[in-house]
Amino acid sequence: MSEWIKVIILGIVEGITEFLPISSTGHLIVTAAVLDFQNSLGGTFEIFIQLGAVIAVLFYYSQDLLQQVREVPRNRNVQHFWLSIVVATIPAVILGLLLRQWIKAVLYSPTVVAISLIVGGIVFLLVERRPRQHVDVQGVKNISLRQALTIGLIQTIAFIPGVSRSGASIIGGMSTGLDRKTATEFSFYLAIPTLGGATILELLDVINSLSGTDLAQFILGAVISAVVAWLSIGFLLRYISSNTFKPFGYYRIAAGLIILVLVAGNIL
Repeated sequence: MSEWIKVIILGIVEGITEFLPISSTGHLIVTAAVLDFQNSLGGTFEIFIQLGAVIAVLFYYSQDLLQQVREVPRNRNVQHFWLSIVVATIPAVILGLLLRQWIKAVLYSPTVVAISLIVGGIVFLLVERRPRQHVDVQGVKNISLRQALTIGLIQTIAFIPGVSRSGASIIGGMSTGLDRKTATEFSFYLAIPTLGGATILELLDVINSLSGTDLAQFILGAVISAVVAWLSIGFLLRYISSNTFKPFGYYRIAAGLIILVLVAGNIL
């Protein structure tokens, strides 16, 4: 199979899984291993194509974002909202700078992904079984700085492949009193600085070693993931309006078990 076809497949996988709480990085690691993808550059490709997800968020919320840009100098609610995004991003920035290389060297393996998927799936099922007597916050602009910091701290668990950045931030939001839709939308906005920053950092690390073909494949993967991620955002928002996250919990457990079987059989 051509490496270009593999890039397209990986772009589709990234776009589908980035905002669903099933771990895009975990799926990319496993898919790249199955495809025997040779142009990962130590995991940089898998991180770079997350830029497509950032672009998808920017396009999906473009009208709202433009409105916020116009209002931010005088609207305290908008100012507070973006301050909460900054606060929620800080833990990931600190931990990412300190442990990024170690995480890529030690944790980027199908076995780690499988275990993380299973544990995360169990957590989702437990959270959804817990009685939710009331919701304290509806609407992303009403999130407190304490809630934002809690979400940011919980999001750092997603540095472990298979955990899911969106899943961790959604669970973090729901645990602080956000309704399901607000927690999900905050996760989308939080992707802008979190994934955007990670992409820039990775690109700066390898920019001098990238060939023209490498860069072209990176861009193609990002473009494919942007288109698919844009569709994925719309699907998830429609889904959560009347459904729980239980199916994703069951999927994670099943996927994790399948991966463990493939690893045990030396197939993966």
